[in-house]
Order: sequence, then C-alpha cells, then structure tokens
Amino acid sequence: MINSIHKIVKVLLLPLGCAVIAAGFLWLLPAKGFMNPALARIVVFHVPCSIVGLVATTVATWFSIAYLWKRRLSDDIKAFASFSWSLLFWILTTVTGSVFSKAQWGAYWSWDIKQGSILLLLMVFVAYFALRAAISDRRKAATIGAVYAIFALLAVPYLTLILPNSTPDTLHPKGTLEGGLDTRYNTVLWLDFLTVTLVYVWGFRLQVAIAEAGERLTARRRVPGGATVRVETMERRPLEEGAS
Repeated sequence: MINSIHKIVKVLLLPLGCAVIAAGFLWLLPAKGFMNPALARIVVFHVPCSIVGLVATTVATWFSIAYLWKRRLSDDIKAFASFSWSLLFWILTTVTGSVFSKAQWGAYWSWDIKQGSILLLLMVFVAYFALRAAISDRRKAATIGAVYAIFALLAVPYLTLILPNSTPDTLHPKGTLEGGLDTRYNTVLWLDFLTVTLVYVWGFRLQVAIAEAGERLTARRRVPGGATVRVETMERRPLEEGAS
C-alpha cells in the first residue's frame, strides 16, 4: 500500500509541479491592493510552504516521541529526515515572505515582529542540527535530538501565531488581505499545497531510504560474516560501540 502511494506521488509530482508554476505565473492576474500587484502571486507559494513546514515538524516530533518510547533507530532516522525537510520549508517560507513583504510594503525586510519571529524559528531549527552534530555518541544524539524536537514543535505556534499576534504593531495581515484575492488564487494556492506536500512525502521517503541503507552497511561491518541487519532491530550495544 505504501509503495503504491509512493509510485503515485512520483507520477503526479512533476506534471503537477509544472502546472502549478505555470498557473502561478501565467494564469493568475495581478492582485489589487498591492504596491506591486504582479508580485502578489508569491502568496500562493508562501502559504503552502509554511503549512507543510508545520506538518513536517509535527511528523518529526511524532517519530521523536516514538524513538523515546521504543528506542528504535528507524524512528530517529525518520525524525531527522522530517526535521531536515521542515527546516527547508521554513527557509522557503522566509524567502517567499520577504518577496511578499516587498510586494505589499515596499521592502524585503523591515524587522516586523512577524519577520523577527520567523528568524528566531529558523535559529531554533538550525540549533537542532548543531546540537546533534556536537554529540558523537549515536544513541545520545538521537535521545537529545528527540527531546529537542518536542521543544521545537511547541515553539512553532508561539513564534508563528501567538507572538506575532500579541501586538497590533505589525505589518503582517490578519485575516483577509487588502483588496482580496480572487478564486484563481485560492485554486492555485491549494494545488500548490498539494504539490509541496507531495515533494515532502517523496523527499522524506528518499532520505529515509538512503539513511537506513547507510545504517545497515555500517552495522554489517560490525557483525561477523556480514549478516543482514534490520535497522528496526539493531541492538543498543553494537550501535554505541560503533558510534565512537
């Protein structure tokens, strides 16, 4: 079932992605109420990146909790992969948001509270990888990373929703954008959301497959006779010995 879904994702991804890009730049009309109406098209790429960034963060935290519960290396691999993709989507959210800021307020970066919050969020995510890289012990890095991922998930709603809306002194729109966006924008936005989600699913599975293959090769070097070792059933002792 999962393999069938993955095949469908690979078949749909390229044509759907091309269609969304073409629609975003050729079918959408310049939006009213913007200093640069043509650049308003970026909103259909900005919003899906932020939504899928939250989804990827949630998935990473789910597998982090699963690792803390069952101590399976496969769960840590999936948590790390999903966290990697969530960082990518938050970076894309920041970049597209800067373009949106230029279209609406005339500057790519104005240190609005929303922009400051997303910058703090990026620092939270980058710190996850720095923390893991600083720990040589494989199991300890996975455990500390899992605990940190839970903290990161709690930071997302605070830095993207609570803090930016805690003050009226913000340029970021609350609710409907000035001038409104027609139904074409809504259509392309949700199609792009589907596309970005498929990119995440495809990339996540590919990264997990590569990481698990690497772990199996490493484990086989430590097992006499080169026996096949499943990532899910690797014992704690050989992993810790191989981490040094």
